[in-house]
Amino acid sequence: MSGPAFLSAIELAEMIRSRELSARELTMFFIDRIERLDGAVNAVAVRDFDRALARADVADQALAAGRVLGPLHGVPMTIKESFDIEGLPTTFGNPEFKDNIATSDARMVERFKGAGAHFIGKTNVPIDLADLQSYNDLYGVTGNPWDTTRTAGGSSGGSAAALAAGMSALDSGSDIGGSIRNPAHFCGVYGHKPTWNVISAKGHALPGTLAASDLGVVGPMARSAGDLALAMDITAGPGPLEAPGWRLDLPRPRKSTLRQYRVVIWPSDALAPVDDAIADRIAEIGELLGRLGATVSDSARPAIDLADAIRTYKYLLHGALSARTPEPVRQHYRELAAALAAHDDSDRAITARGTVQEHAAWLEHNNARTALRYAWQRFFADWDVLICPPVASTAFAHEHGPFRDRTVTVNGNPQPYFQQLFWAGLVTGPYLPSTVFPTGVAADGLPVGAQAVSGEFNDYLTIDFCRLLARETGGFTPPPLYNN
Repeated sequence: MSGPAFLSAIELAEMIRSRELSARELTMFFIDRIERLDGAVNAVAVRDFDRALARADVADQALAAGRVLGPLHGVPMTIKESFDIEGLPTTFGNPEFKDNIATSDARMVERFKGAGAHFIGKTNVPIDLADLQSYNDLYGVTGNPWDTTRTAGGSSGGSAAALAAGMSALDSGSDIGGSIRNPAHFCGVYGHKPTWNVISAKGHALPGTLAASDLGVVGPMARSAGDLALAMDITAGPGPLEAPGWRLDLPRPRKSTLRQYRVVIWPSDALAPVDDAIADRIAEIGELLGRLGATVSDSARPAIDLADAIRTYKYLLHGALSARTPEPVRQHYRELAAALAAHDDSDRAITARGTVQEHAAWLEHNNARTALRYAWQRFFADWDVLICPPVASTAFAHEHGPFRDRTVTVNGNPQPYFQQLFWAGLVTGPYLPSTVFPTGVAADGLPVGAQAVSGEFNDYLTIDFCRLLARETGGFTPPPLYNN
């Protein structure tokens, strides 16, 4: 039997506090699952078992003395490889940084430790966190626990796979192009992309990088919406530079039933068609909400030009990603951008122009993004939640060839590989929070997720909406091969 493998972190913490099991026993339990089950999945790339057991003993000793270390007292967890944990490598899956050993903890790691948790390891990523699949020459390929011949997603693929396979109680990832959301969808778990900058990303960086990235966020991943909310309680707030002068006060949800919600359903779009397995599931959720008494629309949309919105996101994305672009590649893009026709808005053209854009051009795109933020704010004055796809397909087979040669099949038709950024970018560009939640499995036996989106800073609203919805749909389901 799976025992505590698929319980929530909240439930596991309560079991420790009530002395139903010790922190050491729970830590040993997850270590045993990793050692027995992680071969084909390959989720936990960096293991720190000895220190985890030592910290579990500290938690048990504290409890014996009548002290509770926090809401996650004694709970073992994992975190994405790109977060610093003192004494462990932070490589972003890049062999160039194989000897980069962190000398301190990331802010997010500090906060989880401060809440009583300890870390049994770090989870796999793609090289430079730049793929929808998690594989690299340092740690190998991460498989999906539902079918290890398929991707677990990226760039937080190891995190989602570890949670789905019951090898960790809680995790956290990062997201600039769906890197929390697509793995959560592919693996059937929960993931929250927060409003930009509500969780400090300090310590989620390679050497020499101190400034926060535009668009990029860090956020929790879990097997329940309740765990996401607890993780937000623990981690949200100012970083070291902001802490002297401001405090975060995210609004709390005020609705207690689904019938109180005003929900927009956006199952697919002509600009980025979605596989019927996902689009139909989102439509079914809309019908369910309607039967429960919620106000539901499948036609309401924000007052934006969708193509321009995605174009703006892509320019901002490539601007944000350009900081570490090697000079020879930068020069190649300069030459390519100079040779492009003025009307060329292909992905190739946007990548080239976006990577070498002048600051004045970035300011124009940022102004366009600000206009989008206002448009979405007006939209969410009338609606509470938008439900749309995280990506256009269920988990696809591993494909490690050149990006230009890759496609993703949607309803039998090939789509360009990075067209998958459409549904992520729709949300990321204007800084909106999004919670991906599981909806069950498709006919192909793979999980189907959807993302619940709301206005900026309504992070707890989307999470609580998903908590209420799980009462109707069942929430997380363990993959059959790992339910043991």
